[in-house]
Amino acid sequence: MTAPGANPLEGIRVVDLSKILAGPYVTMSLADLGADVIKVEHPDGGDPTRRWGPPFNGPDAAYYLAANRNKRSVTLDLKSCEGQEAAHRLIAEADVVVENFRPGSTLQEAFRYDRLSAAYPRLVVLHISAFGETGPLRSEPGYDMVAQAAAGLMSLTGEPDGPPVKAGYAMGDLGAALFGTIGIVSALVERARTGVGQYLTTSLYESQLALHINWATSYFATGDTPQRLGSGHPSLVPYQAYPASDGHFVIAVGNDALWRRLCDLIGRPDLAADPRFHTNRDRVAHRTELNSELEKALRADTVENWCAVLKAGGIPVTPIRSLDEVYGSEQTAALGMVQSVDHPVVGPLEQVAFPVNFRGVRPTVRTAPPTLGQHNQEVLSALGYGEQDIQRLTAPRSPDDL
Repeated sequence: MTAPGANPLEGIRVVDLSKILAGPYVTMSLADLGADVIKVEHPDGGDPTRRWGPPFNGPDAAYYLAANRNKRSVTLDLKSCEGQEAAHRLIAEADVVVENFRPGSTLQEAFRYDRLSAAYPRLVVLHISAFGETGPLRSEPGYDMVAQAAAGLMSLTGEPDGPPVKAGYAMGDLGAALFGTIGIVSALVERARTGVGQYLTTSLYESQLALHINWATSYFATGDTPQRLGSGHPSLVPYQAYPASDGHFVIAVGNDALWRRLCDLIGRPDLAADPRFHTNRDRVAHRTELNSELEKALRADTVENWCAVLKAGGIPVTPIRSLDEVYGSEQTAALGMVQSVDHPVVGPLEQVAFPVNFRGVRPTVRTAPPTLGQHNQEVLSALGYGEQDIQRLTAPRSPDDL
């Protein structure tokens, strides 16, 4: 039984017509929060991320397993009249539809919001695109790295003298997913007040602009194009990774009092007395000179020793941990962020859980990411389809081009 307070979207039905990452991450988040999510996939192969490996774990790639738990999978050819009719039966019982149909595609036309809204006035629809609903790029397809490049993130990531680098996470997709999830939950609150559904749109491009935060406002204030700073911060120094004798670690100094304390702890009080480094404004202006002095001092000891000394002195500091260290750490275990669920083929399957607690209770990973068409019988029979109809609807046909 799900713990009280950890299932806030219980009773909400979601039809997931999306694929890859941004849309599926939205619907997984809604499913984590208790919604009943039905993932509609093409009978021939399903979501392309099922094949985005290695690595694979059972029949599907690890990539697919990352964004599809707590859902039910149904296979329908949405380009066929029969598949569209079945999809409409699903949508008629749904509260939310999420789709990322390619701009200008036959599927986008077939599931236009104005038609869905006329038939189902309480429906909330989220459409995710690469570049948004208007503008010269509105019809462009896009993947995460395209969005990171086009929206400026790659220009801000990497060492100053190195090439542009994409972020380690899929920030274009995930940013759009998080804003899309916020939009859906907001629209459901509005619907509870008005009784009327909503059409929501977001894009990988828009989400990246929203996440520029201080980079954008600094550009607006100065007109200067920001440059890559490696791990450095544009407005704070020292606030980055520094080399020790055996690796790198992070120091984050957010005010002048911490700066003076840092200088004492590393045996360089002269740096705090240097007029070039008195205030944060001074330190930002003389970033290169200061970092050179800090690097010389910090190379004299190990990561472990520096972290111990600085942490004891109240300086925000940490080693740079690899994923094996992160998932083996006491902190990760204490938070209960890794949960295990039984997969029908793999057996026990570990998943990173939802990162919000409700009255101290974290939503549970209820079911594993479904195998392709795992719930065809269960879902379609509930819509009134007989055995022969289900076989006909779910049989592989031509590849889709969602």
